[in-house]
Amino acid sequence: MFGGIIGKAAGAVATGLAGAVVYDGVKKIARSGAVHQAAVAVTALGLRGARAAETGAEKARLATADIVSEARERIGEQAPPPGTQAAHEHEH
Repeated sequence: MFGGIIGKAAGAVATGLAGAVVYDGVKKIARSGAVHQAAVAVTALGLRGARAAETGAEKARLATADIVSEARERIGEQAPPPGTQAAHEHEH
């Protein structure tokens, strides 16, 4: 009977000690600025990825515009000037 109680008490102490060690470790990491530096690095990578995606999208848009322009030229249609759109007959 006492052995079970002592075993449970020892387990509780070990769990508490492990929790305290982990907490102290997390505090040290947070104070060192490593978390902040990691967040900045991840954000920088995200920004680079977004810029690369924007560049790729712009290249695809320009390639599509070239294809449409050439197709209109082949069928004898005149391409509208850049920046003009067909007038809408309704309001949004």
